[in-house]
Amino acid sequence: MSINVKNNSVNIGTYISKSIFTAVRVMRVLRFAFGVTLSCGLAYGINWPLAFLMPVFTAMILAMPLPKPSVKASINNMMSTLKAFAIGLAFSLFFLQYPIVYLIALALVLFHLYYYLNRGGSFWFTLMSMIAILVLPMIANSNEGLAIGFSAGFVYSSWLTIAMLWLAHFVFPDPNFTQFPIKPKYSNVYSKVAAKTALKSTLVVFPIAAIFISYGLSDYLLVMVFSALFILKPDLAEGKQAGQNSLLSTLLGGAFACVFYWLIVAVPQFNFYLLLLLATALFFGRHIFSGSPMAKYYSSGFIALLVIVNSAMAADSNFSEILIQRVLLICSAVFYIMSALKVLERYWFKPNKPVVST
Repeated sequence: MSINVKNNSVNIGTYISKSIFTAVRVMRVLRFAFGVTLSCGLAYGINWPLAFLMPVFTAMILAMPLPKPSVKASINNMMSTLKAFAIGLAFSLFFLQYPIVYLIALALVLFHLYYYLNRGGSFWFTLMSMIAILVLPMIANSNEGLAIGFSAGFVYSSWLTIAMLWLAHFVFPDPNFTQFPIKPKYSNVYSKVAAKTALKSTLVVFPIAAIFISYGLSDYLLVMVFSALFILKPDLAEGKQAGQNSLLSTLLGGAFACVFYWLIVAVPQFNFYLLLLLATALFFGRHIFSGSPMAKYYSSGFIALLVIVNSAMAADSNFSEILIQRVLLICSAVFYIMSALKVLERYWFKPNKPVVST
């Protein structure tokens, strides 16, 4: 009787690989559900200014296959948030009263942020800085004190998010054999490609940011913010894909948010809300860490669910109106960046034509 050793080895290897993937996946799903539920419990139980940002940031980071943040990385992220909103407040309280100086400074800061990110810089710092320099001046147009309060609440929520990440990783640690994606190293040297890409992103975002902030178009704030984020990779196909992904994620999250919202309306109890959130986070977590092509939609969809439900819980709010408005704002941002990129690529950043040798 012969034994096929080679096939047995392959089967054993496949079994071990599946077991490892299952163990890592289960731990990440449990960590995601635990972190999000506890964050919401604290945020809505204590209810400090901008408390809803804590569960949003927690869900956003725990949905990524990242290791436990080190002490140094945590401190750097805390300081990055503080630095980003210090820059935003400087724009709001000092530059905003001098329109020409403000517009020049805005263009320069946008360019350097995109240039910094394209060279492998911190995505967290770039994201915080984008929000700070785009949102705070809009708020300061109506009330400078409100801009300061917004900054304090934002920084406070982001710092609590870092503490929540530590707790979630402590309760549900990664297995010793877990592999993580390699983080790109930051390059201090000049990069022509990064500079060209940053210039392209800036030329798309700057006009809409300048117009919206100058005229105080706060009702369309999300169009400006989404445009700035969708254009992080200023490629026509990638910008379009980012917009489509965000739209599909919003529709997915909105569908679940509809069921979620009417359930908590039917049973308006905080304990029921937390249990429902735990079950929803477990469901989304299974799909987020499934490794399927649909995983990216569930990740962003859950954040959309949190944001839509939080907005719908405000007084005199209309759930359907909030969902429709968010979809329309995302569509507007996608339409704008697609149009702007087409103009730039046609008249300025023309793609290089391949050289045909004879």
